[in-house]
Amino acid sequence: MINFRVENLEWLVEELKKEGVTVCDEIEVFEYGRFVHILDPEGNKLELWEANDIEYDKMIGETRTL
Repeated sequence: MINFRVENLEWLVEELKKEGVTVCDEIEVFEYGRFVHILDPEGNKLELWEANDIEYDKMIGETRTL
């Protein structure tokens, strides 16, 4: 699956819906960001991610010290 990092996920999802894009699920919220899945015109599933950079950077820093 391809993951695209985006800004303003809620707005983007609404715009994609207006254009007829299939949104597979609801936006999921995690401490490191928000995610949703869409289908491209060929039916491939794509993931859109609006990162919470502060929390994500903390997580990456923790894994580098292990």
